[in-house]
Amino acid sequence: MRRICVYCGSRVGDRADYLAAAESLGRLLVDEHIELVYGGGSVGMMGVLADAVLSAGGHVVGVIPELLAVKELLHPGVADMRLVPDMHARKALMADLADAFVALPGGFGTFEELFETITWAQLGIHAKPIGILNVAGYFDDLLSFLDRSFADGFIRPKYRELYHVAERPNDLLDRLRRHDPPAVERWLPKDKV
Repeated sequence: MRRICVYCGSRVGDRADYLAAAESLGRLLVDEHIELVYGGGSVGMMGVLADAVLSAGGHVVGVIPELLAVKELLHPGVADMRLVPDMHARKALMADLADAFVALPGGFGTFEELFETITWAQLGIHAKPIGILNVAGYFDDLLSFLDRSFADGFIRPKYRELYHVAERPNDLLDRLRRHDPPAVERWLPKDKV
């Protein structure tokens, strides 16, 4: 894995554990010679993560829509900043640049990016590893909801293998490296997505 795309909040949340996890993940990426791809902001979890990578001497690729470059306070320390026209272009470029994906705690945008990435894997658009860093049980209720979706027959059991969950960055990175994607039928050609 050369680059990991990390989805996370534009706010820091109310727990110090969230910030510590972002900083820890950032340092780990640098230690493992993995570049960060992220949403380009200098605020919230995004800013903490980017700052951790930059302060440890790592490479950061920011991808941000032109309209959010002011509102999300485009990170001034990220030299490799890609401006795109809209959110759809942002997600597509982040996905193209990444070899794997990780979700840290965040809000609606983080959830949407995570679920779109999982859906793309389910549709056979990519076979890249996806991880959820379950800091302080943040994703527990979401994971329980997914368990219900599997149990009630809305999601095939084999698709549980599309994503990995861990509480510590080291453990999650190990799982991403060992990822063995389930066999899926490609529903759409990538250029039709």
